Amino acid sequence: MGRVLPLLALRAFAETGRHGSIKGAAEAMGVTSGAVSQQLRLLEERIAASLFFRTRYGVELTEVGAKVHLSILRAFDQIESGLDALEASCAAQSVTVCTVPSFAASWLVPRLGHFTTLHPEIEVRVEASSALVDLQKRRVDVAIRHGLGDYPGLEAIHLMAPELIPVASPRLLAEGPEINEPGDCLAYPLLQDSDRSDWRLWLKAFGVDGDPRIERGQAFDEDFLLIRAAEAGQGIALVRDIYAREEVASGKLSVALERPWPTEFAYYVVTLPQATERPALARFVEWLIKEAEAPRSTIADDAVEVL
Repeated sequence: MGRVLPLLALRAFAETGRHGSIKGAAEAMGVTSGAVSQQLRLLEERIAASLFFRTRYGVELTEVGAKVHLSILRAFDQIESGLDALEASCAAQSVTVCTVPSFAASWLVPRLGHFTTLHPEIEVRVEASSALVDLQKRRVDVAIRHGLGDYPGLEAIHLMAPELIPVASPRLLAEGPEINEPGDCLAYPLLQDSDRSDWRLWLKAFGVDGDPRIERGQAFDEDFLLIRAAEAGQGIALVRDIYAREEVASGKLSVALERPWPTEFAYYVVTLPQATERPALARFVEWLIKEAEAPRSTIADDAVEVL
């Protein structure tokens, strides 16, 4: 007892033997192949024996290395298991959720107070990012993703399917040409999503196709930026109804034409398999689903209520 153990060198030994290659061990440890080779060299110098010999396919354990590899490998696996249990115990009453900034700002965050009232013992952390989070590698418990629901290796629960609606500044619409049909929107500047696809698909759904004006206009990578540009009178934005509800209700925006269009894409609650066995996460996911299923007034109704 009390000996200073070369843990990094022992970990390099364990992972190299597990993967049968220095490169595989380096990837598992998140270091360079050179760093692994150096740690193996230090360990071999300490015990005055070779632990691996090279083959055409990688490396293999020597007789000396094979005698102790399994016990050392099990020791590191037990340490990792113990750390996971410790982190799970400390995080048992917390939930980290990741979603895109527009959804976080317009739908999730305004409702979190209700969840806190129901479950004051559970701490919710929100990460707003457009990047696709890897639940296997990041300390994120649940992601709310917008897509078709095909997420291999993960559990996906349908949450909601918002509709696309055209919105603009009331002043812009009052001063511009009258809009009676979807094609009439082309008389105005169109505010585009980053892929310039929403307007094209929406207009095509109503029989308008091939007009070069469809893909012109400023482009934004987040719905809330589209909404701000529309509020500033820069054009008509085609956004998901849940994002523009507050602005329409307050009179900052008007619905240019009552032709909501449901897309095939929807929002999904995505977790690792069996992750919802954690009580805190199970309660949060259950709450998300209930909030999404709660009866909602239409955007037009909201506007009338404000008036």
